[in-house]
Amino acid sequence: MSRAMQCQGCLPWRRWARLPWCLPGTRGTRSVSVCAAAVPAGGAGRSFLRRILGTSSISLPRGCVRYQGDSQENSAQPSSSHHAQSQLRKVAFSGAIKKHQKSLSAWFSHQPNEERQFGPSFSLDAVHVDPVIRESSLEEILKPSPGLTIQNQLQQPSRKVISLHSLFDVDACGRQVKNVVLYGTVGTGKSTLIKKMVVDWCHGRLPRFQLVIPFSCEDLSHSHAHVSLRRLVTKKYQHLRDVVPVLEASNLSVLFILNGLERLNLDFRLAGTELCCDPNEPVPPSAIVVNLLRKYLLPEASIIVTTRPSAVRRIPGKYVGRYAEICGFSDTNLQKLYFQMRLSQPGCSGEESQERRSAEQENLVEMLSRNLERHNQITAACFLPSYCWLVCTTLHFLYFTRTVPPSQTLTGIYTSFLRLNFSGEVLDSSDPTHISMMKYVAKTVGKLAYEGVMSRKTCFSEEDLRQCFEVEMKTESELNLLEVFRSDVFRFFLSPCVQPGKEHTFVFTIPAMQEYLAALYVVLGEKKTLVQRVGKELSEVLGKVSEDVAVVVNIISKVLPLRFLPVLFNLLKIFPRYFSRVGGKDRDTIAHTMAEELFKEEDYYNDDVLDQINSSILGVEGPMRHPDEAPDDEVFELFPIFMGGILSRRNRAILEQLGCSIKNLAAFEIAKAMKKTVIRKGRRGLPPSELMDYLFFLHEFQNERFTAEAVLSLRAVNLSSVKMTPLKCSVLASVMSTTSHEVEELNLTSCNLDSGSLRTLFPVLLRCKALHLQLNSLGSDACKEIRDLLLHDKCAVSSLRLANNPVGEQGARFLAEALAGNRSLTQLSLLHTSLGDPGAEAIAEHLAHNQHLQELNLGYNSLTDAAALRVVEVAKRHETLDKVHLYFNDISEDGKRALDSLRMDRDGVRALVFLTAGTDVSDYWSHILNVVQRNLPFWDRERVRQHLALLLQDLESSRSQTANPWRKAKFLRVESEASRETRCPSCKC
Repeated sequence: MSRAMQCQGCLPWRRWARLPWCLPGTRGTRSVSVCAAAVPAGGAGRSFLRRILGTSSISLPRGCVRYQGDSQENSAQPSSSHHAQSQLRKVAFSGAIKKHQKSLSAWFSHQPNEERQFGPSFSLDAVHVDPVIRESSLEEILKPSPGLTIQNQLQQPSRKVISLHSLFDVDACGRQVKNVVLYGTVGTGKSTLIKKMVVDWCHGRLPRFQLVIPFSCEDLSHSHAHVSLRRLVTKKYQHLRDVVPVLEASNLSVLFILNGLERLNLDFRLAGTELCCDPNEPVPPSAIVVNLLRKYLLPEASIIVTTRPSAVRRIPGKYVGRYAEICGFSDTNLQKLYFQMRLSQPGCSGEESQERRSAEQENLVEMLSRNLERHNQITAACFLPSYCWLVCTTLHFLYFTRTVPPSQTLTGIYTSFLRLNFSGEVLDSSDPTHISMMKYVAKTVGKLAYEGVMSRKTCFSEEDLRQCFEVEMKTESELNLLEVFRSDVFRFFLSPCVQPGKEHTFVFTIPAMQEYLAALYVVLGEKKTLVQRVGKELSEVLGKVSEDVAVVVNIISKVLPLRFLPVLFNLLKIFPRYFSRVGGKDRDTIAHTMAEELFKEEDYYNDDVLDQINSSILGVEGPMRHPDEAPDDEVFELFPIFMGGILSRRNRAILEQLGCSIKNLAAFEIAKAMKKTVIRKGRRGLPPSELMDYLFFLHEFQNERFTAEAVLSLRAVNLSSVKMTPLKCSVLASVMSTTSHEVEELNLTSCNLDSGSLRTLFPVLLRCKALHLQLNSLGSDACKEIRDLLLHDKCAVSSLRLANNPVGEQGARFLAEALAGNRSLTQLSLLHTSLGDPGAEAIAEHLAHNQHLQELNLGYNSLTDAAALRVVEVAKRHETLDKVHLYFNDISEDGKRALDSLRMDRDGVRALVFLTAGTDVSDYWSHILNVVQRNLPFWDRERVRQHLALLLQDLESSRSQTANPWRKAKFLRVESEASRETRCPSCKC
């Protein structure tokens, strides 16, 4: 495009204008010749000259000034004087630009709160991966918008890939590109890419441009006052106040960045936006943008514009040198690179040892990489860089959260994720309704999500989409909004299904997003019956009418005090109240939906929701399901949890910023209506995984009073076989800490606990009477925590079961110290804890100082005769201890007789060693066999068989010594039970 075409209406002015100019401080008069090439004529040209005359000589560009006159001083060394002025100017410019770079670097390197909340703050240089950018054309952009078909969504662009730093290279015709439009749908990383571009320039990695001036079109859209370009730049960037006045004449290579052009309504018609080439002339901000793109204002400046696809056509094609589309992480290798860089950052996993942290991070990256290689739904989802952020943030929440801050919830992650991507954006700035994008999504996509949850469906046909989006389209405005949604937002939430046999359906890009949007749809009150919808509208209309009529009635009643007027007045007030009450019934409906979905029995015995989220991201280890195999029923247990989380104060504040308002009164009434149902159903025995979901719901709800009342009804908490990750332990501790009541029983059997878990749960364990910690990984470090627990002055633990834990000798010493000082413990089970003789000796040594223990189980610990006798001797002198379990130890026949003699000396001490008691069957034979039966899957099979064989020999020997037929029958019965265990040592039945 020629210079004349760029500046229509401008006359090239290529003559030397010789102007007399008296400089202060000189003794003569000199004339200054100014080369005013391509300066507009007329009033604009005169104003340009006035600006030149109104500035110092330093601001004049070199080569445009010629010195003449009779001053001997000036004529002697004209070139050296001007060279010195030029050097001063360069130094001043350089200093100002360096300050500008420092300021921009500090601002654009600043991470949002969402980034810092779920891990350390990462710099763009550390974790940024450039998305794929493809060169496009106006013809492709202006094609008719495709329908909601799978084929259109799956089309892979075959356009040329271009790097960010090559956007301003010459085009295919060899012309220098000045204006670039960079467009992409929501979530493809436009804003992050621009931030990276600015940071690169600040660090010298974008040498093409000497000066970069970024603007947010959102900020410009909020300004309605006229302002000049010079004032606009210096107001935003004060360090450039000395550079801007000579920006046009300084020959600097300048780049303007206009981010989010869809926020501005630009009018490129001359009748709509007048021409302006004067950087000092106040005009509307939109006029500045238009004239910059026209190349009428600062024609040599380069401009890069970012926008959503729907707004690309607002810029006429003749003003655009290159179109480029951001295509996200369409390459799986980019996704892997992002995850590897993000999850491998130092400090990402908290204050753990370096080796353990590195191993955990490497394992996560490896599992995630394998899942991506399967090319399943998560690969399609992570096409958008924003979803990669969500995946990493969720993994950080699941794995690296050691203690949960009060405001950190899964619902909070998804709400913050939506704020990062939508942050109060309107769907279409040209639409008079200015509906927020998130509000539109909640009403349309939320409806689709809710109907899918209710019908237990995750895949949607094209007909489903049409019914959801097009069934109520009645006006031109609604159709326009739908068109914008299709081009800008649709792919963010819905993507083609990649599962075999479901290629012609759509699914939610991230499965949990369906449940979140369904919950938002319900909580916002969009799901209304016809009566509720009509009632709300009528109450608003009648309310306005009654206000107007009430004024008239009051005036008339003073003049003509008729009896019927007060009655009419009261009737007018009753109608809006009645319809408002009918319309407000949706809050009861919301509460009922939450309670019913939370305790839906068909979801019982599934993995808890945290494990479901984990498997959706990292995949399921083991063989994949065959395509012909019937799939499991869809589980939507996150749906009620998200409803509770959305009602929390923090999430409501964020949603308010997104245009989705939930009033305090509505949240209060929903909680009030739901309280009785939730507490009543929570009292009944829930399966462990469902109980974990219930606790997680209370944590997400973030209502301390509600949680306290719900937890107060939980007297027994059974979480056996639930994998208690640090996050789950923290959630349990957080929820249970809302009250101080004693818990009758806490069952944490087979929950993968360690010492860190016990530290997190310490306040809860203090208040538990019966504590089941069997089948965990509790070694000596954990026993140290248990020692501190039992020695605490507020400890209420009366029964402690540590069976099948690697306690060992050192752990036994810690527990022995606890026994000596504890005042609450009455039962202690150390069955199969690898104590050995030294561990048993340590316990016997400190047992004499205990005054409350009643039962001690030391079975299956490889104890010999000496250690067993030592324990029983101490127990014999104990005031309260009357039962010691010693079965499945290495006790000889002589040891058995010695123990039996000790028992006979004092009947109060019962040493449970064998199934016999002299010539009779032991009273505890069934107890011993039951313990063996419960623990068979976890014990060494060969050793169990040997011990059972010894028990059978002992039974046969005792049976042969008695002539009582009744006793012989009892022996035969016990022998048959023991023989069954011998034949099937690995069976639980």
